[in-house]
Amino acid sequence: MGEAYFYHLTRQPLEEALPRLLTMALSREWRIAVRAQDGRRLDWLDQRLWMGRDEDFLPHGIAGGPHDALQPVLLTTGAPANDPACLMAVDGAEVAPEEVRAMERVCILFDGMDEMAVDQARGQWKALTGAGCGAQYWSEESGKWEQKARKEAAV
Repeated sequence: MGEAYFYHLTRQPLEEALPRLLTMALSREWRIAVRAQDGRRLDWLDQRLWMGRDEDFLPHGIAGGPHDALQPVLLTTGAPANDPACLMAVDGAEVAPEEVRAMERVCILFDGMDEMAVDQARGQWKALTGAGCGAQYWSEESGKWEQKARKEAAV
């Protein structure tokens, strides 16, 4: 049973935080799905992931291609087709409690400078922990990632 990790972005934008988290997840040999709410955001993320240095290359694709099931990182707006061990949700993309339970980890990244995003993340925290999922809240407020809260999964 996995947990939901909430990442409150206050010092670095999504395009910096996401590649770091993806690199860590790939180092665990996990397949990853990155879920956004709309296709335009997926295109934007796709461009940012291709813009890194060669040594920072993150193999990925956008859902809808013939090789979705083989993608190490699949950018999607819906159910992932690459059988991921980790789901990273951005921009308030929905995550179901069943997904948290089925995966090694679910990461929910939200912009701490956007009050609507913060409120939405609070709602996701309440919904997931209320459904018995374990969750951790991480903040970069001090300049490094620190765990600020943890809720154990209900047994």
